[in-house]
Amino acid sequence: MIVRPLLQRDSRHAVSRRALLGGLVSAGSALALGGCAGLGATGARFDASSLSADPTLLVATTRKPANGGRTKPWFGPERATSMTVARARLVAPDESRLSLASVGLGDWRLDRIEPVSADAGDLAAQAGGGDVLIYVHGFKQTFETAVLDAAHLSDGIKFRGRTMAFSWPSRAGLFDYAYDRDSAMWSRDDFERVLSALVSAPGGGRVHIVAHSMGTMLTLESLRQLYGRYGDTVTSKIGAVVFAAPDIDMDVFSSAVQRIGPLAGKITVIAATNDRALALSGQIAGGMTRVGAAEKAAIARLGVRVVDASQEGWGIINHDLFLSNAEVQRVIRRSIDGTTA
Repeated sequence: MIVRPLLQRDSRHAVSRRALLGGLVSAGSALALGGCAGLGATGARFDASSLSADPTLLVATTRKPANGGRTKPWFGPERATSMTVARARLVAPDESRLSLASVGLGDWRLDRIEPVSADAGDLAAQAGGGDVLIYVHGFKQTFETAVLDAAHLSDGIKFRGRTMAFSWPSRAGLFDYAYDRDSAMWSRDDFERVLSALVSAPGGGRVHIVAHSMGTMLTLESLRQLYGRYGDTVTSKIGAVVFAAPDIDMDVFSSAVQRIGPLAGKITVIAATNDRALALSGQIAGGMTRVGAAEKAAIARLGVRVVDASQEGWGIINHDLFLSNAEVQRVIRRSIDGTTA
């Protein structure tokens, strides 16, 4: 695959306020460790996303509810005794000619959360079945930013299906890396329950996963457990598995990939050797290179597809482009469109 530095964005899609502000403040040394990087490639124009017609996200979270889970901030950084499944009602950006969105400052807003008693599979079936896209966030995220990032991603790739955000307990603090990492791993059983419910739902389509940064560890562990439960029969139900800037040790990643059978063939890794957030994470981890910052050849030897995004991006950190770079989003869209059973 030929990589070329295309930094333009889709003119139909304004960059999110979080991505815009992130690019402005990323020069500071106190860098957030969550985000991705991008690849240049030409791509066709895509249809409108399902979110543009029905701005409703499905949510599963292992965070403890705040204010009963019904008013902002809805869910906090503490670990809950049981997982919550809910609908998140969003307000889409105003795309009119004189709106803030027309000059790149508009954004999605989280309007309300509606907890439900159904499991994830029932909720997806009630929403019409079909394919589901699950976004798993990384380090240093609040519940609200995780949900809005899921909306940005889904709308950016023009996903036609239901979108779900899986939000695990992050303290959203720069110096809470260890707490976040443990919370992500603590959530693996519940995420496996979500995946199991979705792949078992009658009439359901494929389940696509985009996991970012620290969310990769959680996702891989849950996939390993899912494969241990269902074996090869689950292969046709899992679509694309995209790991954007995965914050995980190469050895740990290799071991997990070897234990998920044909699901390994579904994986696409988006990596960048100049990802400075992952460079810092590697230092915290005792100098162990993170998969998302490794050389393309080293990752490819593990038997997964690799996209080298090292030449992309206009920021200093190069760790969040899956949200703001149209070319990276086209890579994700093609991964979804190109997966087979």
